[in-house]
Amino acid sequence: MSEPAVIIGLGANTPVGQGAWASAAAVRAGISGFVQHPYMIDTAGEPMRAAIAPWIDIDVRGIDRFEALLFPAIDDALAVLPQPPVNAGRWAIALALPGPRPGLPDNIATDLVERVKQRYGKVFGAAAAFTAGHAAGLLALQAACAKLSQGTLDGCVVAGVESWSEPETLEWLESCDQLHGAGPLNNAWGFIPGEAGAAVLLVRAGVARALRRTPFATVLRVGTAHEPKRIKTETVCVGEGLTEAFRGALASLPAGALVSDIYCDMNGEPYRADEFGFTALRTKEYFESASDFLAPADCWGDVSAAGSPLHLVLACASASKGYGKGPLAFVWASAEGGERAAVTLACTSSEG
Repeated sequence: MSEPAVIIGLGANTPVGQGAWASAAAVRAGISGFVQHPYMIDTAGEPMRAAIAPWIDIDVRGIDRFEALLFPAIDDALAVLPQPPVNAGRWAIALALPGPRPGLPDNIATDLVERVKQRYGKVFGAAAAFTAGHAAGLLALQAACAKLSQGTLDGCVVAGVESWSEPETLEWLESCDQLHGAGPLNNAWGFIPGEAGAAVLLVRAGVARALRRTPFATVLRVGTAHEPKRIKTETVCVGEGLTEAFRGALASLPAGALVSDIYCDMNGEPYRADEFGFTALRTKEYFESASDFLAPADCWGDVSAAGSPLHLVLACASASKGYGKGPLAFVWASAEGGERAAVTLACTSSEG
């Protein structure tokens, strides 16, 4: 029988906190990282609003900015391990990254993986990138859990990074009517572009015992699907793909168990709320209250590929600190490319 994958390390780097615990505490307190962009102006002549990490100079751009957001989070997640881990060939990293878009270098995945190898060559024997935006972190989690279950890996960091701060990207968001703001091309129901890096360290349960680490959470099941009726198409999404992902992730729940804590990437865009509404109606019997969820985009903005790893961090931190509502947490994500994903976690409480 294969061992479950457990989370033993957390890392985060967000506009509201440097570190997993600082970021989680800021979200718990409802602190917002929204600021006026220092030089980008919208079509109404007003500064664009964004959530920007204040300790990274705004002139740091492109892959350098992604690295500055990502690497501290990876370091945090790895802090629980001996340096370097024994048999590094059995440790890997799975990176969640944005999909292609204006302002994002075409080769960002290969270049960032190469930088990870240069920095962490003694830690990770393998690295892979998942360029699926909001859902990328959970796709990376699913791949990591499969390798751990097969016994081919002892541990894997699942990390994500996002920054919408490139001028070309911000202008594109405004032209797509997705940028929250006051200009005539802006959408009152658009989102605040954010940036963040996040990481969780997964290991096989036996490895956690050998390291004498009490897991923050056990990954019960990941569900994935594809939604053909997407934003920016002439279709109406009624949550079919998200429902399939939910049902896949919830299939392992014990009889009678209900999920108490929900974390998601809703960001103010109506289609996301509509999609979730349809999905919640179809799966409400699995939740204590499907409408009681945490969407931290109101603190650190939309962070796309960093979102799911950050939500895993929040689920683990809330259980560890004792303010989670119950032992079962649920994270879901919806990507513009149609990828839909969800995961159910059994979290370890501060008393457990």
